[in-house]
Amino acid sequence: MRLLIANATVIDTEPDPHVMPATDVLVEDGVITAVGPGLAAAGAEIVDGTGRIVLPGLVDTHRHVWQSVLRSVAADATLGDYLTLVLGGFAPAFRAEDVHAANLWGALEALDAGVTTVYDWSHIQLTPAHTDAALDALRETGIRAVFGYAHPAADDGARREDEVRRVASLAGSGLVTPALAAWGPVYGSVRAAEADWRLARELGLRISLHATGTGAVERLHAAGLLGPDVMFVHGNGFSDEAMKLVADSGGTASVAPVVEAQMGHGHPETGRFRGFGIPTGLGVDTVTDAPGDMFSVMRAAFAAARLRGEPLTAAAVLRMATIEGAEVLGMADRIGSLRAGKQADLVILRADSPGMAPAHDPVAAVVTAAGTADVDSVIVAGRVVKRAGRLLHAGLPGALDRLSRSAAHLAGAAGTATAAAR
Repeated sequence: MRLLIANATVIDTEPDPHVMPATDVLVEDGVITAVGPGLAAAGAEIVDGTGRIVLPGLVDTHRHVWQSVLRSVAADATLGDYLTLVLGGFAPAFRAEDVHAANLWGALEALDAGVTTVYDWSHIQLTPAHTDAALDALRETGIRAVFGYAHPAADDGARREDEVRRVASLAGSGLVTPALAAWGPVYGSVRAAEADWRLARELGLRISLHATGTGAVERLHAAGLLGPDVMFVHGNGFSDEAMKLVADSGGTASVAPVVEAQMGHGHPETGRFRGFGIPTGLGVDTVTDAPGDMFSVMRAAFAAARLRGEPLTAAAVLRMATIEGAEVLGMADRIGSLRAGKQADLVILRADSPGMAPAHDPVAAVVTAAGTADVDSVIVAGRVVKRAGRLLHAGLPGALDRLSRSAAHLAGAAGTATAAAR
């Protein structure tokens, strides 16, 4: 299959975001084969890029996709409130069918907003059936995903090494890449962390963990567990010494500025991570209290850094949402830019909408002005999943119906549990 996007304003992001007016992008068999003006492409499907901006697909480095069914239930919540309500109240009521409905809808939401790659930090593995439902839903949507398996609970006795091994064997093909979402040593013990790190490294899985404040990085360093395969999520309040330890180990970071600001994690550490030379991506985190698009996340990261006096530019923010996010996930050789030979993960934005025109600086316009409504088309691995503003998923009406039924079940179950606890 050949696809030619012709005469577009093209933004590539490698090594840094730069604009190429009146440029074509040629895709063959799921791979970008050429970028330049006036490309010849006999027999290709032609997409007119006039009045459009083409850029690499956005990369979300941290999202709990299963929480799409809980949208806006915790808008006013602190982190403690969220843990009690969502993980303590709603999560135990999830059936496998609810996980499937939520992961399907959450992945479609991401695609609709131009997110072509998502790290699904999945801590809803109540049974193997729940895990299979999450994986099946990701595959059905056609999104590129890293599936971070988290044990059913943080205590040592809940570890399921057999399930991690099974997921590693199941997810390691196609567009889904397996990973380990680790509880320890923040929510779990150092001993459990040591066992998880050993297992992940035996299986070749990258590791992600939530961490704020002091202690987590230092404990991992003392245990000899830091490394380039470790991604720290949040990092609010990390000491300079912790930042240096992460940087020296080759580790990476994911910042979720909207959730961190609203839930009270602390000031987003985007500028500090990058100042220490740590590759840093951006994440939605959870739609229980935040929007599910990366445009909102980019704006929050940009504003938070500028408020703090950090010299973060719009181009740097876009880089974090594309090629730098890909680097954080260990996928920069495959995605994140428009280099020939990379996977054809692309977003086509309208540049002629009331909110975008006139786009004097296309990079700045993407970061400061674009929204989901401007996402005209989305392509993942050369396959068009959204065209002319419409998702092409054949089961979209049925997906919404299943999501609605799951939402009603979960609301009832959580309400009953809350009443019983009083």
